[in-house]
Amino acid sequence: MKLNKLLENIGLKSIDKDIEIIAIKDLSKAGQNELSFIASKKYIDELIGTKAGAVLVTKDLAKMVPNTSVSIVCDDPYLYMAYASKYFKKDLLSKEYIKPDIDKSATVSDKAIIGSNSKIGEKSTVLPGAVIGENVVIGKECTIYPNVTIYNDTIIGNNCTIHAGSVIGSDGFGYAHTKDGRHIKIYHNGNVIIEDDVEIGANCTVDRAVFGSTVIKRGSKIDNLVQIGHNCIIGEHSILVSQVGLSGSTELGRNVVMGGQSATAGHLKIGDFATIAARGGVSKSIEGGRVYGGFPLTLQKDWLKLQAKILKLIKKQEKK
Repeated sequence: MKLNKLLENIGLKSIDKDIEIIAIKDLSKAGQNELSFIASKKYIDELIGTKAGAVLVTKDLAKMVPNTSVSIVCDDPYLYMAYASKYFKKDLLSKEYIKPDIDKSATVSDKAIIGSNSKIGEKSTVLPGAVIGENVVIGKECTIYPNVTIYNDTIIGNNCTIHAGSVIGSDGFGYAHTKDGRHIKIYHNGNVIIEDDVEIGANCTVDRAVFGSTVIKRGSKIDNLVQIGHNCIIGEHSILVSQVGLSGSTELGRNVVMGGQSATAGHLKIGDFATIAARGGVSKSIEGGRVYGGFPLTLQKDWLKLQAKILKLIKKQEKK
């Protein structure tokens, strides 16, 4: 829609330069007809280099928006992005049905549901109760077990297995918050991409991206009851053991191993060949090639004080 119409819908003032907006994307990926936003000063470099047609920005950062972009000044860009995302949500059902393309060698139960314009590759098997959404691509020699739900636009490579009850491509847990405490839904318009030779256990959830894709790379193995948040990237040949939880935009390198009930905060990176012991809590980006663990359950403020005291004791011992 036209930018001024969008601004009117979300309660912001119109601007002189009205352009057509076709989507919302990250600063680094947005183009001339796309809207972006900056929610933290740590993304200033991306703001300076953005090619977005328009940017939601606070007053103090407006001067850093490139001349090629329109500045939309507001007090909370993240919140207004959430309001705007509603107007770009995709239809859940196509107005025009396109018959799925199911290879002759594939085996699909008559009790499975295959959505419009989806594709099932050679020698793949879809068992009873599975629901495959619209515009889904499933490659060769895949097995989709009973009651798996695969949301629209998901792409699955070759030789993948998804066990019973798992959900691929549901909305991430993303909300912006108003000053009076209301939670405004951020509509997730991205998808999930699962590369070749991936196995996903029973009752796992893999959330679709807000923009772009949540990606599980080649050869990764995921145990039962694992939660993967929106926009996560799971590196090649990684292993996630039961009850691992990854917050949104976590990026794992190659061959990362995460033990049972370990978890991450969002927007961080774990280096190649890192291992997180069971119940380990990753709160910041860490280097690869090492074994990490810990995060004893206690009040957060008490835990931080305890770690600081332990560190001081260690330094004293090293000086002796």
